[in-house]
Amino acid sequence: MTVRTPPFSQQVVSPAWRSAATEWIAEMVTRAGWRLTGPIRQPRIRPWSTQLVVATDHGDVWFKANCRAARFEAGVHQLLTQLIPELLQRPLAVDPRRGWLLTADHGERPLEDTDAGTADWCALVREGARWQQRLADHGTELLEAGLPDHSPRTVPERFDQLLDALEGLPDLHPSALTADEATRFRRHRDELAEACAALEASSLPTTFQHGDLHWGNVWGTREQPRLFDFGDASWAPAVELLSVPRAVARMGADVDWPGVVAAYLEVWDIDHTAWGVAWNAATFTHAVNRAGSWWSLLQEATEAEWEQWGEAPLAHLREMMRT
Repeated sequence: MTVRTPPFSQQVVSPAWRSAATEWIAEMVTRAGWRLTGPIRQPRIRPWSTQLVVATDHGDVWFKANCRAARFEAGVHQLLTQLIPELLQRPLAVDPRRGWLLTADHGERPLEDTDAGTADWCALVREGARWQQRLADHGTELLEAGLPDHSPRTVPERFDQLLDALEGLPDLHPSALTADEATRFRRHRDELAEACAALEASSLPTTFQHGDLHWGNVWGTREQPRLFDFGDASWAPAVELLSVPRAVARMGADVDWPGVVAAYLEVWDIDHTAWGVAWNAATFTHAVNRAGSWWSLLQEATEAEWEQWGEAPLAHLREMMRT
């Protein structure tokens, strides 16, 4: 008899899970030489992660647990503190097997996305580029730590798998793909393969890709932003880093996007022609990579959560058609 695992959001509110998490948190806080001073709160539950806030005599501590598809974050975060220790906060404790991460509070975010101007986005993409440069030679370690491999060579096969999965969904599913639309997607497969080849030949490498680079995932200052939240990270074409900033920047103040691109390219010291080729190619690969990430993250969702977020895989995949 097969026992079905409950959806992630139901697991993390169960007495057994809360008891295990609370026991681990208390032990790790004590090992750090700190002391719990208040109840543990659970302010956020999503189909892919949950956070607990822990009051201690050294301020609030944040606990994060991820669903299976994002469980790699804890181990990757731990490795990043070894590879680039000056660029991110070292966690208080990590349990890579369970995907648990305990960190001190980062403080107030320096900026909201909607308030970020051109100079702010320039500072953020420069920081992202610096991370990418520092980590470009560490693919083996990062992949061994569990970072998803979204390199160009992996994209066509995952594109095929994703189309098969979405085409097989019930008609009323929010990411259900009709046979006609699936056919239209498959007509673009050769273009996708060409885009992957262009990215493999690009002077911009495949490297660490934060996956969700915006001011909501930043601590530090506006002038010196520091990154956190690596649950969407992957090993992917460097240029894909700009996809989320471009989308989010459109929602806020007027931003000189060519100026932001120039700031990113200054770090890499490449010209706009090489960037343009890579950026056009990344229109295809990022759509597949982002759609695949969402599909994986929602595999432990409830029916209600699928109704709320379930259109994301197909919506992101459709971005590759908007070239």
